Amino acid sequence: MTCGVDLERCRATDVDALTAFLSDVDLTLSGLDAPGVRLWIERDESGAVVGSTGYEISGDGDHALIRSVAVSSTQRSRGRGSALARFAIDRAAEEGALRAWLFSRRSGPFWQSLGFASADRDELAEALADTHQVRLFQQTGQLAREVAWSRRLDAA
Repeated sequence: MTCGVDLERCRATDVDALTAFLSDVDLTLSGLDAPGVRLWIERDESGAVVGSTGYEISGDGDHALIRSVAVSSTQRSRGRGSALARFAIDRAAEEGALRAWLFSRRSGPFWQSLGFASADRDELAEALADTHQVRLFQQTGQLAREVAWSRRLDAA
């Protein structure tokens, strides 16, 4: 595996375990089983999910919403988060996306270390209006509380 972690594509049979994992790390659960959401998981020796990463692509294919990048507390401080994020960024670029976006209220310095800069959340919502996460945040009013980040993918 090029990112230094052993990832497998998330299958329908993995969604419950991924949902529990993302719930534990307080990340969005919307659309995990949707066909357009690309997700990968990392498991430990016992088979438990200890890492995840993924993205959704905009309808026009130009934008990717990076999401579900998480590492269990027992696996942190080993570069896994960066490797997982880079994996999603690289896959989105390979799929043809030109810009990556994400929401993060707590991890700005982490995302900045990967080339992301503060972005306009309304611009994100417009570019990725058809994604599960954006629709959920608009429906619940959470969008107004979110912090958006973005970077060009040709620099990946």
